[in-house]
Amino acid sequence: CPVVLAPKNSSIAMPPPADIVKVAIEWPGAFPKLMEIDQKKPLSSIIKEVCDGWSLANHDQFALQHADSSNFYITEKNRNEIKNGAILRLTTSPAQNAQQLHERIQSSSMDAKLEALKDLANYSRDVTFAQEFINLDGISLLTQMVESGTERYQKLQKIMKPCFGDMLSFTLTAFVELMDHGIVSWDTFSVAFIKKIASYVNKFASDISILQRSLAILESMVLNSHDLYQKVAQEITIGQLIPHLQGTDQEIQTYTIAVINALFLKAPDDKRQEMANILAQKQLRSIILTHVIRAQRAINNEMAHQLYVLQVLTFNLLEDRMMTKMDPQDQAQRDIIFELRRIAFDAESEPNNSSGSIEKRKSMYTRDYKKLGFINHVNPAMDFTQTPPGMLALDNMLYFAKHHQDAYIRIVLENSSREDKHECPFGRSSIELTKMLCEILKVGELPSETCNDFHPMFFTHDRSFEEFFCICIQLLNKTWKEMRATSEDFNKARKRVMQVVKEQIMRALTTKPSSLDQFKSKLQNLSYTEILKIRQSERMNQEDFQSRPILELKEKIQPEILELIKQQRLNRLVEGTCFRKLNSRRRQDKFWYCRLSPNHKVLHYGDLEESPQGEVPHDSLQEKLPVADIKAVVTGKDCPHMKEKGALKQNKEVLELAFSILYDSSGQLNFIAPDKHEYCVWTDGLNALLGKDMLSDLTRNDLDTLLSMEIKLRLLDLENIQIPDAPPPIPKEPSNYDFVYDCN
Repeated sequence: CPVVLAPKNSSIAMPPPADIVKVAIEWPGAFPKLMEIDQKKPLSSIIKEVCDGWSLANHDQFALQHADSSNFYITEKNRNEIKNGAILRLTTSPAQNAQQLHERIQSSSMDAKLEALKDLANYSRDVTFAQEFINLDGISLLTQMVESGTERYQKLQKIMKPCFGDMLSFTLTAFVELMDHGIVSWDTFSVAFIKKIASYVNKFASDISILQRSLAILESMVLNSHDLYQKVAQEITIGQLIPHLQGTDQEIQTYTIAVINALFLKAPDDKRQEMANILAQKQLRSIILTHVIRAQRAINNEMAHQLYVLQVLTFNLLEDRMMTKMDPQDQAQRDIIFELRRIAFDAESEPNNSSGSIEKRKSMYTRDYKKLGFINHVNPAMDFTQTPPGMLALDNMLYFAKHHQDAYIRIVLENSSREDKHECPFGRSSIELTKMLCEILKVGELPSETCNDFHPMFFTHDRSFEEFFCICIQLLNKTWKEMRATSEDFNKARKRVMQVVKEQIMRALTTKPSSLDQFKSKLQNLSYTEILKIRQSERMNQEDFQSRPILELKEKIQPEILELIKQQRLNRLVEGTCFRKLNSRRRQDKFWYCRLSPNHKVLHYGDLEESPQGEVPHDSLQEKLPVADIKAVVTGKDCPHMKEKGALKQNKEVLELAFSILYDSSGQLNFIAPDKHEYCVWTDGLNALLGKDMLSDLTRNDLDTLLSMEIKLRLLDLENIQIPDAPPPIPKEPSNYDFVYDCN
């Protein structure tokens, strides 16, 4: 269209009202129409005006949609997303479009049917269209097509196999997109449909699109319906899924592990160990290690999440033993303690055949149990009645004694022979260490919806937790000696040593070692001395900064530091953040972006098709929220989207990342931060905009760090310099002033 320039002497035009949006509207066979949309007018009136411009009757059969790749319909709910310069398209209404597609996909012409299914797969992403198509019982039509597909198109498969594959792919894609809106319950599907989808996992293994959608449907069925879980578990076996992990397509591998995780997660308690045994027989761990973790390609976030979920579910199998108390009357359990004693002290004869009186044998056992480091020397079984760690601690001790016998004997004999009260009691230490390892690995907790923190080293061994314990018990013994802890007051010593050991383990884990041997090497470089150096470098010595002048200096500096932190938070809000819209099927998540305007007056936000690379410009974000309209910022359980029923409500980690902006009477903007750091940045920044205090842990840490640095800088010139009580003497006058420069 031609550009009209204003005369030089004309006054500068005022910006258009906020409710007026300038757009271009397309209609097939006609030139685009430029017009201004008044957002205060009903959408039906605007559509009528557009139709009248092209002399189109029955305006109620038309609708507007975005002319971009999304093709989303414009409704009263989303019309505010229209921005200046947008290109729209006049098209048939969602109801009429749904009716036409419903008829077209039942066409007797294969070409027409294929084209209709392709259009349906595209339109089904739009919730407005999806609702209309579902109202026509469209889901049932698609399931019937899937159920009868093989028989009906048997000849077609032989003659036009590619065409059949495309047709099935578009059908499954449309089904997945329609179900993803959460309008229809998953409980309504038949066994025949499930069997057909399960059969596609093998039958169309070479067709990536069909295989991908079949796996996605199976995962959603298992996660969303207990009844469907049982039916899917009967139709799909681990053996059928394993081959898909040995391919080269990471997306198929991700979907495959997601199905395995779903079956694992929803399995009844009495079936989980059985499933774990099947996974072990099928060598799932080694296959994942070879074809996924050690493959020559980077692991994307979704694959990392699925590996993390599998790691958590595997460790959760330990929960039963962790929460089982030892029965002092159970002979089999007592035999484990006898075995620990036998391996440590090389008792050649069994108790029943031992020479000497019963009293003598009891005395010998009591002495040995004391050397083993148990609290109850007479009946060590009583040491394992606390849960956690329950029987899991005894399992770890026996594994260590059998599989690392030399190290076990060395630790026990080394500590039992010491007379200086500095021995590290093996039994008590093992119980405490097992409890701590369960806390570190969060044994018994459900996997997070957002976490992708998996550790490659746990996929390198079939008994990774036990091996993890064996490495850490040797670390504990070494650290105990380095700290010269005493067993006279075990509780005090335990607390100090365990704090250091936990720090050593956590620091080593953060480096993501690729193997258990590498983890062991990392720990060797984190001795107690090294931990002390790290601590000293990370925090200031509080004792040196508690004098009254220093505290007064802190009070004087603190407002400046808080203002600096506030500006940093606001600058981060100006840069913006990409947030994830979570739903029941995580891989289909949508993204949206929010950022603060440079003048701190308006929040700009809008949906994105994919995670952005870098910042998103303000003008590409459709929605605006004036900061002045914000009434409150709420977090956690107080958020509206955390009060709704659903899986997110039950997830502790997601709950800790949730916050909402409340505006107007019922308006709300709901967030789930990508991580704890972004959560703190945004809640701090929003509170700062509202004139409230920044109370996050991040602010406290930043304040401590910056205060420490500023105080040290201000005191730098006085460090290690003794100030005399009397002032220094005034020096003598120089013999001449020739060194003075005459400015004149």
